[in-house]
Amino acid sequence: MPNNKSSFLRSPLSNTLSRRDLLGFAAKGAASVVVSQSILGCSTNSVLAADTSDSGADTNTGSTACVLTAALTEGPYFVDEKLNRSDIRSDPNSGIVSPGAPLGLTFNVSRVSTSACTPLTGAYLDVWHCDAVGAYSDVSGSSRKFLRGYQITDESGIARFTTIYPGWYSGRAVHVHFKLRLFAGATKTYEFTSQFFFNESLNDTVHAQSPYSNKGRRNVVNTSDGIYNSLSATAKAGLTLQTTTDANGYAGVIDLGVRVG
Repeated sequence: MPNNKSSFLRSPLSNTLSRRDLLGFAAKGAASVVVSQSILGCSTNSVLAADTSDSGADTNTGSTACVLTAALTEGPYFVDEKLNRSDIRSDPNSGIVSPGAPLGLTFNVSRVSTSACTPLTGAYLDVWHCDAVGAYSDVSGSSRKFLRGYQITDESGIARFTTIYPGWYSGRAVHVHFKLRLFAGATKTYEFTSQFFFNESLNDTVHAQSPYSNKGRRNVVNTSDGIYNSLSATAKAGLTLQTTTDANGYAGVIDLGVRVG
């Protein structure tokens, strides 16, 4: 299993259409071109709004409709560390790197309107999750800060992270938490929180190897996780990470659509 790689894992962005491409197709009336929700969170043929009770999603009509991501609980382990870094694997004080299979994450963040998805720039995106044996940093008296950090979305609405594939802890399926915030100076003007999940076949593959195997077999899978099961089928698909692999490890893209203001 590759481990502790310093280079960022490239995600398959070259295989997707840009928002500019999507809007260009719409402007040319290319109604026959169907773009799935996995491409930048947008669909040109229907509105697929997340239908969970806390998502804040609603249904719109328009030539270019966009998918709103379902909100999910923050959970008990968020700590506002204010660690601005793309590689979140290490504890910044000790420099110790959390062992595990490298995972590169790319978030495509879109502002959803009634007619289009546009890049949401300048948003603070936090990511946090447990390590290979199910432990979170900076909780229960621990001062370590591994597997936590934030990035600010760029002009294309993109934020990237290098981390490790998460382990598991009792009562939950394998997942990663993320939180999106906007600020006007020091004042928070918007917040959105959710989680994403992994395909169980990939969980089996990764968790069969060290150091994950030291924890033993997980006791909850996606289909028995109450938070995962609160989602609609569409929302489950949008919040299940699709990964690619290369010599460096795993990589995946999360398309995040939010309605701001």
